[in-house]
Amino acid sequence: MNQKKLATAAVELFDRLSAAWWIPALLMRLFVGYFFMETGWGKIHSLDSFATRFAQWGIPHPAFNAALSAYTEFLGGALTILGLGMRFVSIPMIINMIVAILTVKLKNVSGLNDFVELDEPLYALAFVWLFFSGAGWLSIDGLLRQFVDTAISRDRSTIRSAAHFVQAR
Repeated sequence: MNQKKLATAAVELFDRLSAAWWIPALLMRLFVGYFFMETGWGKIHSLDSFATRFAQWGIPHPAFNAALSAYTEFLGGALTILGLGMRFVSIPMIINMIVAILTVKLKNVSGLNDFVELDEPLYALAFVWLFFSGAGWLSIDGLLRQFVDTAISRDRSTIRSAAHFVQAR
């Protein structure tokens, strides 16, 4: 009997934890978003030296690509913190990390151990997770979804009551 109560308690605990999935989404958004907003801000304010590094790395059109990368990080970080367009924002952030890995970081990787010690794959994975999980309810995306769901529910109930009225006649 005690095992059944223990199993039931465990299931209830896991259900409660599943209902709180928005907490790791919020923490991930705040941490990763702040990091990219801060690094993007620094790159925006030193675009000339950032473009010079791009040229040294052999990246084509260094001034354009440096600005693109810096503004992607800054705006992507800010939107990530807010949780606005999270699934859309994740795509350029993932691409930015993949480009960084392939054009700069991979040159210094001699094996799996070196690769897993890079920060960029972890940031890319964070955005992959945010892409699939969404921003959570405590975000602008979450608030917009609640607003839209409420409007849709209201419209459906209006349509149902109108249909019921027509059927009653």
